[in-house]
Amino acid sequence: MSCHKDLTVHGVGEDDGAWVQGSEPLLSRLVGNLIDNAIGHNHRGGWIRVATEADGSTAQLVVETGGRLLDRQQVAQLAQPFRRLGADRTSTGGGSGLGLSIVAAIAAAHGGSLDLYARAEGGLRVGVSLPLAARTAGVPA
Repeated sequence: MSCHKDLTVHGVGEDDGAWVQGSEPLLSRLVGNLIDNAIGHNHRGGWIRVATEADGSTAQLVVETGGRLLDRQQVAQLAQPFRRLGADRTSTGGGSGLGLSIVAAIAAAHGGSLDLYARAEGGLRVGVSLPLAARTAGVPA
């Protein structure tokens, strides 16, 4: 079954990337889950913003979507296994409510964290912070 949503994707970030150290398959899963969620829980004609940045010791990946206003307390619980918002956010089927709990576990296993925010304008902001790899943080590899 094909689902054409006509989404607009905006990318913002570091030109040369930010390097983190860890399991490539797990970090790929982390990014894949974030993008899958942004697509699956979006509406036709919606948008996705993906941004990366790095400071002295941390790399951040932020995935944002527009949409309806979300309850901040419910959003804070989305990293718990099997937690999902109302039926209108889960009507795409196939999801089990594990995507963000997997993201949180992968981030934690790599010394990082997951932050979830209900955007004041509507939609969701998901941020993942991970420690920079030694060579990016200014320490010779």
